[in-house]
Amino acid sequence: MAIILFDTNTRNSLFPLTYTKAIAALRFGILTIQERWSMKTKDEVFVRTETYLQVLYPIPIQEEHVWVDASVMPNDNLIQAILSLEAGSCIIDQNGFVAGRIAIAFNDFKPDISLFTNQIIFPDQVKRLKYCWEMMLWNDTMIREDFKLVTKGRSSQPISPTVQVIQTADIFIEEGAKLEFCTLNSKTGPIYIGKEAEVMEGSCVRGPFSMGYNSVLKMNSRIYGATSLGPCCMGGGEIKNSVIMGYTNKAHDGYLGDAVIGEWCNMGAGSTNSNVKNTACEVKVWNYATNSYLGVGQKCGLIMGDYSRVAINSSVNTGTIVGVSCNIFGAGLLPTIFNNFSWGISGNKYDLKKAFFAIDNWKKMKNLHITEEETSILETIFAQNQ
Repeated sequence: MAIILFDTNTRNSLFPLTYTKAIAALRFGILTIQERWSMKTKDEVFVRTETYLQVLYPIPIQEEHVWVDASVMPNDNLIQAILSLEAGSCIIDQNGFVAGRIAIAFNDFKPDISLFTNQIIFPDQVKRLKYCWEMMLWNDTMIREDFKLVTKGRSSQPISPTVQVIQTADIFIEEGAKLEFCTLNSKTGPIYIGKEAEVMEGSCVRGPFSMGYNSVLKMNSRIYGATSLGPCCMGGGEIKNSVIMGYTNKAHDGYLGDAVIGEWCNMGAGSTNSNVKNTACEVKVWNYATNSYLGVGQKCGLIMGDYSRVAINSSVNTGTIVGVSCNIFGAGLLPTIFNNFSWGISGNKYDLKKAFFAIDNWKKMKNLHITEEETSILETIFAQNQ
């Protein structure tokens, strides 16, 4: 038996991030949703998503499995209830299906409670991820929870005497990480430094903060919590309360705040996003699922899909949403909506072959290449947006 995290229609409300990946592959805090379920349950966790994305995820052997709504955030009480499920039983809450145990073909499963003979109402409120901006709103809490999970029963690597430390208790440094002549302040939240990561000289970090495998903070970076850098990222300048999911560069001066950035993105030198309106009114962000603006709160900067790039010295507006594989450039304060494959601000489309060429060039800089699976997925998204 394994756990299968399956996508629901919620993925449409998580565009543009879920155009190119399953909900379970979204990373905030320290871990992806899939990694978090795996570590908490100590079980194999698989992913069921849209057909065009399934090539990215292995399929389990056909047998009885526990199916869980991928947007659900795990906690101890819920996990205990899920792992205690008997065959033919499911858990529901006021919003519908949460999880169920059943033997059914991988491609045939639907979250239909009529399939289950025993329906258990979960007494607590189940936390579900519904919108992209919730990833940055929840990031403080998720870093703190993931930090406890990832570091439990383990010892940190020693901190170099050249590092200025304000409280050492909540700092964890993985093997191979390099830190010299920087400042770490964990009084405001835990700080996690991943394997082979580097914090260069002069950088100041306030927790909660996490950086993944082989990521780098360049010299004199100013990092405020709650900020997450996924694997193989470059951070620099000023970053605050932002999620950078992986393989993305925000390496130069300029401000990134209250933002969620996908994988394989690049912020040009001097680029800055606004995160608060001049009136201090509620920020509204475009939602692809409803084709309408939704209120986010007082602060929201930039939400950017995978493979997109922003030119140097760009002024990114409050509550901007950028789709997949966009090349953003233009004078003055930029628009707040960029659809997939946007080229500049004129409404032109990125030529698909040129987009592949550019993506491959960026991946070469991290010793990788665009894959056949990525090409197929981007072709599908491109065709859907014609």
